[in-house]
Amino acid sequence: MALIERYHVVAAERAVAAGQTIKEGQIVSLNSSGQVIIQGTGTYDKIPYGIAGDTKSTTASSMPGVEEGWQNRVSDYYDETKASGKMTVYHSGGEFATDQFHTNVATATIMDALYGVSGYLDINDTNSTGVIVARLIKAAGSYPSGVPGIDINGDMALSGASGDASDQNTYCEIKLVI
Repeated sequence: MALIERYHVVAAERAVAAGQTIKEGQIVSLNSSGQVIIQGTGTYDKIPYGIAGDTKSTTASSMPGVEEGWQNRVSDYYDETKASGKMTVYHSGGEFATDQFHTNVATATIMDALYGVSGYLDINDTNSTGVIVARLIKAAGSYPSGVPGIDINGDMALSGASGDASDQNTYCEIKLVI
């Protein structure tokens, strides 16, 4: 579960609403107080604001290439927002690789519209917002880790799981449009 920032335009800092569990790479919204919440289907949370650049969790890391059970910051117990209470949220464009998508994204073609559905990228706008979150620029597949090996272009594959937790080592590349 991860987000790989290739290029970004705006990296905003927003306070995170109490009780939220948000993985890096998920689509987020703002509540009526302007705090970051996982994108959902309610009045405020169905309109996507951006893509989470940090993880707020008590159970798992969401760093690229890190298995869920590994802890990235021992003192913070998986919560990258603990010190400030704020989360980095990318918006206003950029290119990213992420594994936070539903399995139907694997059927998408280049430049297909992707929508936010319950925090994950999806080819269907089931939240009925009409807001395109991203455009697919590279189909779902393995992503190189930069570590010499034999999986992809001389590199070993970066580990991770899709939003449905069904495919290991599967990332799609997107052009963020919100």
